Amino acid sequence: MSPLRAERLLPLLLAATTFLVYSQLGEHDFINLDDPQYVLENPPVQAGLSAEGVLWALTSTTAHNWHPLTWLSHMLDCELHGLNPTGHHLTSLLFHIANTLLLFAALRRMTGALWRSALVAALFALHPLHVESVAWVAERKDVLSGFFWMLTLWAYARYAERPGSKRRYLVVALCLSLGLMAKATLVTLPFVLLLLDFWPLGRFRSDGSEEQLDRSRCWPLLREKLPLLVLALAASVVTLVVQAQSGAVRDLEALPLDVRIGNAFVAYVAYLVKTVWPVGLSIFYPHPGTEISLTRAFSAAVFLSGISVLVLRAARSRPYLPVGWFWYLGTLVPVIGLVQVGQQAMADRYTYLPLIGIFLMLAWGAPELWQRYRLRSAWLATASTLLLGALAVCSWVQVGHWRNSVTLFEHATRVTSDNALAHLNLAKLLVWEGRDESALRNFNEAIRIDPAGVTAHYHLASLLARQGRAEEARRHYAMALWNTAEIDSGAGHSELRSDRPGREPALAQYTAGISLARDGRLDQAILRFRKALELDPELIDARLDLATSLLVQGERVEAHRELAEVLRVRSDYARAHYRLALALMMEHRVSEAIPHLASVLDAHPEHRAARKLMRAIEDQRTRSDS
Repeated sequence: MSPLRAERLLPLLLAATTFLVYSQLGEHDFINLDDPQYVLENPPVQAGLSAEGVLWALTSTTAHNWHPLTWLSHMLDCELHGLNPTGHHLTSLLFHIANTLLLFAALRRMTGALWRSALVAALFALHPLHVESVAWVAERKDVLSGFFWMLTLWAYARYAERPGSKRRYLVVALCLSLGLMAKATLVTLPFVLLLLDFWPLGRFRSDGSEEQLDRSRCWPLLREKLPLLVLALAASVVTLVVQAQSGAVRDLEALPLDVRIGNAFVAYVAYLVKTVWPVGLSIFYPHPGTEISLTRAFSAAVFLSGISVLVLRAARSRPYLPVGWFWYLGTLVPVIGLVQVGQQAMADRYTYLPLIGIFLMLAWGAPELWQRYRLRSAWLATASTLLLGALAVCSWVQVGHWRNSVTLFEHATRVTSDNALAHLNLAKLLVWEGRDESALRNFNEAIRIDPAGVTAHYHLASLLARQGRAEEARRHYAMALWNTAEIDSGAGHSELRSDRPGREPALAQYTAGISLARDGRLDQAILRFRKALELDPELIDARLDLATSLLVQGERVEAHRELAEVLRVRSDYARAHYRLALALMMEHRVSEAIPHLASVLDAHPEHRAARKLMRAIEDQRTRSDS
């Protein structure tokens, strides 16, 4: 086949193959994780495109991020397709196909290599690790930001052909800016452009020599990226502020730095393993927390360091190796968990752009290795075709798991262990389907994995109450109530202060009571709380935790009296409102609990536990009405 004909046919082949692999998305539903927040339960998005909607998109920090273009894309889908999931899935697929073609075009322009560029694009299009970004409507930000990433690469390839062109540079900056407005992880793109300056653009070599680097070119190339770095820095600051304010960033003391670094090393290697052997893919991988294996983390660090040394030593003769490797390492930095956002150890969607670096290493390294051992070119073409075919089959199977929420979370429980989130989400779905016994098993499994899981205790209690198992239901309501002491501090921080003279003895008694309560010794804890209040009747948190302990013990009358006293002193105390709401729900006084939950959400919209409980009440009412 002539190069001209191949250049015309390859994009069509890439697009058609990608569409076929993902074609079953047309029959898929929304997922009950994040899709409600992004589309199904988001009135501004469902209203479609409007002046008010655009203003909301530009100012909203919903979903713990500032990504106005992502919101606008969802609004446009609702404008065109309403809540028909087929249209939403089709949009994501079309973006993925466009990203594949743009990647091919950008690499073709930068390298001049037709077939190798096509191989990188095909690997990008067909790898199973990318299914999550395409099949999950809530991850529209991945494929949308990827679109602007690829446009930036294309624009930069044009700029590198005429470096003095301000117009071409502005196009690069514009594409990057739009990408950052879709997802902030594009902050690493200026770094990638510097790598591309090294190879394949060769801009570090002033005379075009392939052997000698011109050190005098380093500062001009870095200075050239400074405006882009300023854009990236601004996006980083906005994202960190939004995520910190919304509570998405986990408490750094709860997850120490050494744990986060160790998990990052393990995740880097795990992504490589799944790149080579893409099985056992899941929507959620539980974080090991402080139980992470130090031996495993150290081994991963040594492995990554060894590869880094090897590719640097090969930089002169095989420049694509360090470029691909540091593309992979660098672009994963924002999502590798050094700043832990969410509770996952890793996520398939995080590889959407980073794996391009690994694909570059393979697409340029394999032909060179083939030539070194003087193997036939036809064998390389056959091996590439078989590889792409295998990836296409794996992706087709993986896309099938995303058919609906039940198939997705059933798969997740099979391929991962101790996955409380998967069991909890599956159990809630099974309740909706009337499969109570299966739901009970999954609720109990979620609680076994995470005994402090408030939502699991509450939903299990609701199911048990509906089955007439009142005493078991009361126990789980009570467990949910006490566990809120660990998670509700975001809605009205603790009133503990030692600045008033003479308060220290009361604080000591209260602190001891907390330790006893968390060990399950509630009788002794109650005595400590009472002693603290004798020493300091104004210690409001001691009264609140006394009431909580009394509720768990079944002393409801006295507990309600203590909660009423807390709210008499502090009528706006969200923690007290939240616990009183749970106490009322334990007694099936749901209508009385709703105003207290509303008080919490009015003062602290980011209070996730209250929001989940309010949603659970609404779901229960919907089932009752139907």
